[in-house]
Amino acid sequence: MATDVEAKPSLTVKRRYHAPEKVFSAWTDAKKLGRWFCPVACEPILAETEARVGGRYRIVVRAQSGEEHDVSGTFREVVPNRRLVFTWAWRTTPDRESLVTVELKPDGDGTLLTLTHEQFFDEAARDRHQSGWSPILDRLSEVL
Repeated sequence: MATDVEAKPSLTVKRRYHAPEKVFSAWTDAKKLGRWFCPVACEPILAETEARVGGRYRIVVRAQSGEEHDVSGTFREVVPNRRLVFTWAWRTTPDRESLVTVELKPDGDGTLLTLTHEQFFDEAARDRHQSGWSPILDRLSEVL
């Protein structure tokens, strides 16, 4: 029998980076996060992060139209260089909280990143995030 969590849409995105030790800090250092965590057509406005269990993060970006997109959440798990689990909620839809897991595994001279984003409100929300995560994770390679 499926639970509510299992019944909600999810997505998984994988990337390999040629940076064995830098990927975790790109997610947990606010200055680094602010350089890459932004869709291509947007400008980063704010990146705050306190990467510890119970710590919060917040990211704000501005689209070319001037509209600001503000997402934040709380860290549930922080395992240095291995795993981050955090809640994810847009300021405009705080009742639609979802969950992001970032797993990092050594892979030869690099790092394999597996991002799982789950508990979406609906399939349309999942699809919007799928099209957002891919270019953001591509940008990560630019700062590594």
